[in-house]
Amino acid sequence: MAEEVGIAGLKRALDALNTHLTTKTYLVGHDVTLADIVMTCNLSIGFKLIMTKSFTSEFPHVERYFWTLVNQPKIKKILGEVKQAESIPPVASKKPAQPKEAAKPKKKEEPKKEEANPKVVAAEEEEAPKPKAKNPLDLLPPSKMILDDWKRLYSNTKTNFRDVAIKGFWDMYDPEGYSLWFCDYKYQDENNVSFVTLNKVSGFLQRMDLARKYAFGKMLIIGAEGPYKVKGLWLFRGTEIPQFIVDECYDMELYDWVKVDINDEAQKERVNQMIEDAEPFEGEPLLDAKCFK
Repeated sequence: MAEEVGIAGLKRALDALNTHLTTKTYLVGHDVTLADIVMTCNLSIGFKLIMTKSFTSEFPHVERYFWTLVNQPKIKKILGEVKQAESIPPVASKKPAQPKEAAKPKKKEEPKKEEANPKVVAAEEEEAPKPKAKNPLDLLPPSKMILDDWKRLYSNTKTNFRDVAIKGFWDMYDPEGYSLWFCDYKYQDENNVSFVTLNKVSGFLQRMDLARKYAFGKMLIIGAEGPYKVKGLWLFRGTEIPQFIVDECYDMELYDWVKVDINDEAQKERVNQMIEDAEPFEGEPLLDAKCFK
């Protein structure tokens, strides 16, 4: 079938692009070029119309490249908010023309029912807005940990950070209402240019804005020179990573996530070091540390 031939060709092209992007952030050099803009515009058509998540997951470097580019401010201004296709549209089948039926005698016309005024219907619908679905995290049992209290303590502690902020964190922490997670960027070898790596992390934090009410995070960019390591610590409401964040923020898939075992003293100390931006961190200097609060 023509459709099968087309899909096979598309997969070959995406596989070649995926291989090229294995060790590259952009098509050419270390910044966005015209080649990236053209490629992104072409890919956006496929992502919007036929390339579902199950299809593009075979090409992780293409996914990472595409979502990084479409969220660049200047490109986003042109393409707008790109939503990936959730299903493949059905192919219209060519049915043979049906023979015309013999003309039937006309039925006696019944009096027409009075049609509703569309303006009146629209006004009635506006008057009764549908209730907004609640976030599942808002339905969780109350927690003794008040996230805003921790964020204020973190922001206001200027001296004796270990004795005040770190101690205060563990005094507040509620393992039944919150969970801690380490994250590790999957493609560290790509982080060869400092400003590109910093922009990558900044973009991630911007796209996490939807989770601000339910999360606190620290992202460390580690190393004196490239490739830089990007590692993070996140505090999330609930005992698992909230699914709505995974669904809405594509960057989540670019990291490996490991739940912190707070009964392990070594892991607990690593949490402390990440919260306070300890340097050196795991034997290396910090290029930068960013906080999500």
